[in-house]
Amino acid sequence: MPPTTEPATSGSSTIVLFHSVCGLRPAVHAAADRLRAAGHEVIVPDLFEGRTADSVGDGMEIKEEIGKETLLRRAVTAAAPYSDCGLIYAGFSFGGAVAQNLALADEKARGLLLMHGTSDIAEDTDAHDLPVQLHVADPDPFEPHDWLTAWYLQMQRAGADVEIYRYPGAGHLFTDPELSEHDEDAAESAWRTALGFLETL
Repeated sequence: MPPTTEPATSGSSTIVLFHSVCGLRPAVHAAADRLRAAGHEVIVPDLFEGRTADSVGDGMEIKEEIGKETLLRRAVTAAAPYSDCGLIYAGFSFGGAVAQNLALADEKARGLLLMHGTSDIAEDTDAHDLPVQLHVADPDPFEPHDWLTAWYLQMQRAGADVEIYRYPGAGHLFTDPELSEHDEDAAESAWRTALGFLETL
């Protein structure tokens, strides 16, 4: 299935938004609509090609079955046609890790918005003053404090301009209203902050 997007208009920002391991669920489309309502053009790739899961555990099984290399290739293929315009990369959990990998490899990237997830950072990474914002539950079993501290320091050393927002008591994918870990207050707070961040890019 090809990525879904709205026609680009002159002077608008373009966001490529990657789903979590739960796949391209209604919450991802709702997030894309929220971003479009704020004036952004949004590309929503389906890295799982129609497959979805009702829990992170089930989604991890789909992810492992497809394989990291195939998923990364699908992500690059989806973003490549739009990369010349200076993309803003964004993603949920696993999709955040994908977004981070693509943004750090794209010298024209305008920003990186991470919801619930991060990825490893190579020692020789040059983040070229990339604006980065992360929203994460506190605590989050997939993003423990020690990891996030190391990640933050590595991103800073790479030259990124990083902000981290933590949400005490929220579940991992707290922005997805169809999952048990949803936290409405945390989700709305995260979106208000994220939309403000995107307005500055």
